[in-house]
Amino acid sequence: MKDLLIKFLRPYWKQLILTILLLSIQAISNLYLPNLNADIINNGVAKSDIPYIIHTGSYMLFVTLLLACCAVASSYLGSKISMSFGRDLRRAIFYKVESFSQADLDKFGAPSLITRNTNDVHQLQMLVLMGLNLMVMAPIMCIGGSIMALRQDVVLSYSIVIIVPIMAAVVGVILVKAIPLFRSIQVKIDRVNQIMREKLMGVRVIRAFVKNDYEARRFDEANRDLTTTTLRVNRIVAVAIPLLMIIMNVATISIIWVGGHRIDSGAMPIGNLTAFLTYVMEIMISVMIAMGMFIMVPRAEASAERILQVLNTEPSIEDKSRVVAVRNVKGTVEFCDVEFCYPGAEEPVLKDISFVARPGKTTAIIGSTGCGKSTLVNLIPRFYDVTGGSIKIDGVDIRDISLRDLRDMIGWVPQKAFLFSGTIADNLRYGNENATDEELWHALEIAQAKDFVMALPDQLYAPVEQGGVNFSGGQRQRLAIARALVKKPLIYIFDDSFSALDFKTDSKLRAALKKETANSTVIIVAQRVSTIMDAEQIITLNDNGTIAGIGTHKELMKTCEVYSDIVYSQLSKEEIA
Repeated sequence: MKDLLIKFLRPYWKQLILTILLLSIQAISNLYLPNLNADIINNGVAKSDIPYIIHTGSYMLFVTLLLACCAVASSYLGSKISMSFGRDLRRAIFYKVESFSQADLDKFGAPSLITRNTNDVHQLQMLVLMGLNLMVMAPIMCIGGSIMALRQDVVLSYSIVIIVPIMAAVVGVILVKAIPLFRSIQVKIDRVNQIMREKLMGVRVIRAFVKNDYEARRFDEANRDLTTTTLRVNRIVAVAIPLLMIIMNVATISIIWVGGHRIDSGAMPIGNLTAFLTYVMEIMISVMIAMGMFIMVPRAEASAERILQVLNTEPSIEDKSRVVAVRNVKGTVEFCDVEFCYPGAEEPVLKDISFVARPGKTTAIIGSTGCGKSTLVNLIPRFYDVTGGSIKIDGVDIRDISLRDLRDMIGWVPQKAFLFSGTIADNLRYGNENATDEELWHALEIAQAKDFVMALPDQLYAPVEQGGVNFSGGQRQRLAIARALVKKPLIYIFDDSFSALDFKTDSKLRAALKKETANSTVIIVAQRVSTIMDAEQIITLNDNGTIAGIGTHKELMKTCEVYSDIVYSQLSKEEIA
């Protein structure tokens, strides 16, 4: 945690020094006021010296005004530093996560990454804020208060030697019991976020299977677990305040009783007793402040560990130190004995995959569910890296090309069409921010989306809700296809992107695509045979992730049993003919 704080607070070292200086002036002023008050009581009030009271009282007002100014300024600077620290830390986590491969994202999980970038950062942000405003003052108040108390009366100062260790022992016992619980709270917050995220994303499935009660119970269990742990921590901490207050009040009564006897015997003036009581209270308050900070530190430390796990994770897929600058790219994609195995899996998903996808040709990939079709195309933009063999574009291994250049060549339409909140135009310009409205309409026309977009009140600037939930599945797919078309890439990858379209729309879209992508490499993953029958090259995968056959529809019907079985399961003999 220390290294994390130093790294992200270093840019604000000037403001930190100024804040510490202001807090030090505030603490010293706070310590000086009881001494002035004692002087007024001992010298002014006791001797009825009005000029002395006015003079010293005016000086006290000046010190109080200085204290107030320092308090306001230090609070402002402390808040500004802590908010800036939180902003920088969230930005660093966000950019780090953006560099992760799909395997890295799978390792952490989306709910955990969201918690780390929100709740965990908030814990550290609060630690910085409280630390600047309180922890700088606490030691000054404790040490300074002890020195000033000794100046008032040495005999009464022995009470400090008894009071402070007792308070420290109470704080220590509480921390020993609370620290393990603080660490478990963050994990349980992850669990609540995970269930909530699943509930929101799978709401239709939950309703379709009438599992509302089951999901409510599942969330309630996780929520109760978090609540129970949090209540246990709060009960432990809540016990501390009354105990410390009892210690403070008993100490105050004891000091007044002993001090009264000393005043009665003439061993100390009454003003010194009031000042001594104030200093003792400041010492005990500083111990309570320290306790509050010590309670915050374990939870913040747990959060810091979780954040560092993200920041210290090296992306499993990144550019080499020297990358190849590919010029005059044509877009030929070649798989050379490719093998891929998911992290932790016993068997590879894909084995011995070799084929060439050429510009101006459509390469289709088909096979049974779970045979690795989507995994295969995910390897091209390096969402995952091959575990064996190589993938080449124009003869250059994609691992030798920078990720930015590689992904700039590709127009990707994912299996699950995802739209971002904003407008239709914002989403279409995601691949080319300089695209004109005419280019957007052209892409929509090819994607068979022009009619329904024109029917919207705001047309291109119609609002899109998060995930595109205000559009149907087919409309989302067509907008996602249009988004890829606006980019005008060299390589198009359609990962089962026509599944939500009716046969008529599918046929029109493929015919329009054929003309638009005449000079590009097109790779289509499909479940429906009708979508890929006209492809120049069809790759059929076995259930074990190997190639069962490569060829045109007619060739595979004669030579590949796996392909013919798929065709006969979907089409009648008349349709096949």
